[in-house]
Amino acid sequence: MDLIGVAFLLILILFVLLGSGIWVALSLLGAALVAMEFFAGTETGTVMATKFWDSTTGWTLTALPLFIWMGEILFRTRLSEDMFEGLAPWMARLPGRLLHVNIIGCGIFAAVSGSSAATAATIGKMSLPELNRRGYDQGMAIGTLAGSGTLGLMIPPSIIMIVYGVAADVSIGKLFIAGVLPGIMLVLLFMGYVMIWAKLHPARVPPADFDYSFAQRLWASRRLIPVVLLIAAVIGSIYGGVATPTEAAALGVVGALVLSALTGTLTRKSFGESLMGATITSCMIAFILAGAAVLTIAMGFTGIPRALAGAIGELGLSPWMLLLALTLVYIVLGCFLDGISMVVLTTSVVLPMVQAANIDLLWFGIYIVLVVEMAQITPPVGFNLFVLQGLTGKNIFRIAADTMPFFLLLVVAVVILWFFPEVATWLPDQMIQR
Repeated sequence: MDLIGVAFLLILILFVLLGSGIWVALSLLGAALVAMEFFAGTETGTVMATKFWDSTTGWTLTALPLFIWMGEILFRTRLSEDMFEGLAPWMARLPGRLLHVNIIGCGIFAAVSGSSAATAATIGKMSLPELNRRGYDQGMAIGTLAGSGTLGLMIPPSIIMIVYGVAADVSIGKLFIAGVLPGIMLVLLFMGYVMIWAKLHPARVPPADFDYSFAQRLWASRRLIPVVLLIAAVIGSIYGGVATPTEAAALGVVGALVLSALTGTLTRKSFGESLMGATITSCMIAFILAGAAVLTIAMGFTGIPRALAGAIGELGLSPWMLLLALTLVYIVLGCFLDGISMVVLTTSVVLPMVQAANIDLLWFGIYIVLVVEMAQITPPVGFNLFVLQGLTGKNIFRIAADTMPFFLLLVVAVVILWFFPEVATWLPDQMIQR
């Protein structure tokens, strides 16, 4: 059997294992075991043990559990309520009014969470009942929340950026900085769409129930001060070169604990729950990363990545055609896998192709985050869709239909990123020059 045939066989084995309900990490390890035992001719036990250990002991990975813990702590504070009260007065005069609170609120919480599901759940628990009570269109309320919840992947600190940075050996600090402008771009795209929709459907947006003065807006904004300071401390310390991502994550945990204490939500129970939640999530991601690392080394021993890269090269695909093909692959994978699994599962095969096409790995990291954001709202297993189904009790395909415009806006964002790569690379370049 030639190497391309071996690759398809291993992919088939992997999908059979995943489809049987076996954990993603164990499925990755199973495919790696088959590859090394039958097609690599290497010492399977020694290689697996060594790679498994190496993949879980890297210093870079220490930022991951800290950022997850920071998000878990803040998830249990009154932060989301304060954000609604602080943002609502400023949104009252915009077309679409309080629908923008979903978008801006998700953008702000994404900057202190790093998780798409946590962002959608936290803001949704606060905003959906309030928007329904005030008579806002339920479909648009759900759509804005599902779409904007994906900002948790793009706006730093992002868990999936850490995963990609470790897998692709790209600076996590540069990835964080590269995600700032694309994150802002997505917020503006979402808000622009809501404004146009509101102008076209004025009857579906209730009138403002209170006319705030400028002084009242400023007074309400005091509720945003704590979270803005925390964002500035975490992101500013990385951009300013004062702290590494790991040190910034530790600073974020301390800041989250202080905020939790000041809001009166830091109790023995909440502290324990946040710590346990962070531990469970971190262990799950670390296990998946370890399985992916073993599969990567197994693929390397078989020579499959080199053969696939050569095959792609022989096809003569231009970089944009390669990215188009990868985008379709990732969208299909998003119907079956979560974002982290998608990244670690494909890195060993995709990166040789990307490097052969002379595509910047830093830029590609932002591209892959955008595509994974699409997967978060792709039925049947888009994570954000499940979160919103739990919050609303609606049919998941109804939720997916409400979210479709925001899926298309993410497609637009990928196109913009392709034609204007500086959206992702300009800020990191400024960081290097400094």
